[in-house]
Amino acid sequence: MLSNKIYIMIRNLLDDSSEEVLIFDDSPYDRSRSKKVELLSRVFDHNTNTYIKGFRMLTLGWSDGNSFLGLDFALLSSAKKSNRFTEITKRLDKRTCGYQRRKEAMTKSTELMEPMVKRALGMGVRAKYLLMDSWFSAPSVIAKLRQHIHIICMLKDHPKWLYEYKGRKLRLSDLYSKLKKNRGRAKIKASVIVKLSNGKSARIIFVPSDKKRGWLALLSTDTALAEPEIIRLYSKRWDIEVFFKMCKQHLKLVKEIQLRDFDGLIGHTSMVVARYNILSWFQRQQVDQRSFGDLFRFCNEEMENIQFLDALKRILQLAMATMLNVKSVSDRLVLVNDGCRNGCRDHIFWSF
Repeated sequence: MLSNKIYIMIRNLLDDSSEEVLIFDDSPYDRSRSKKVELLSRVFDHNTNTYIKGFRMLTLGWSDGNSFLGLDFALLSSAKKSNRFTEITKRLDKRTCGYQRRKEAMTKSTELMEPMVKRALGMGVRAKYLLMDSWFSAPSVIAKLRQHIHIICMLKDHPKWLYEYKGRKLRLSDLYSKLKKNRGRAKIKASVIVKLSNGKSARIIFVPSDKKRGWLALLSTDTALAEPEIIRLYSKRWDIEVFFKMCKQHLKLVKEIQLRDFDGLIGHTSMVVARYNILSWFQRQQVDQRSFGDLFRFCNEEMENIQFLDALKRILQLAMATMLNVKSVSDRLVLVNDGCRNGCRDHIFWSF
């Protein structure tokens, strides 16, 4: 509810052409020194490619390119019981919010993404696209989410993720080898429209990269979207990385508590996200473009009401005044008809 209030205030500053997007990502919630934290589990950290003790913080955020708001999150333990160090330690009524949060923690992240998007859109968010990293770009996930919103995501060359092209189902690297490449230092190496597992079309573009294979792939379910626009919109995904960094380094996510209770972890994380959203609103108030109200409007109306001849007259008068101030130019070079003083049309003669 707090995120919705702040979103409405920021939305009132935007016009209809503003590009609002939703962003999905997760970040490790490290509790490596803990032993008896409720639902503590062994989770994989994509940044270090190692396993840690803690949780994964799956977050759905909103951005317009200037401001970012955290809309929803889930602290994920592990869906496998063998990876969990501790289980639920409280006796809870299954109808309570606390039990639902614990049940959510033991659910796969791909099963939580669709309900989170539906909740965000249901509260009035006007986002056009959902941005995701390659970890969430499985064809089955894209097929579920595109029922509610267009997807723009990075793709991973997974052997089981296939895309239909000219009647054949190919993995990403095989698809790239079949396409004709743009030569030189082109920003886009290749582009193609493919069919996903649900039969829907999508556009895949390949861009240069310094990785060993030399390319990265982006997918857009909006096939009418221009290729440079896909790249530009996907760059907004970086806002959620800034969000995670700010929460951990400056808002003390995880660091300011030593709780073992899962309800306490949820409450602490909610407070940190609320702090970030409030600071985001204050920042928007400070840096948002403003005018001097009536003064700006009057100046704007004056410029609109100036006719072409009046504008030309002003420019020529300024040019003549400038030339007369130059000592090397004689007064005889600039002759102005005396009829100007009587309000008639100006006649300017240049004699050399």
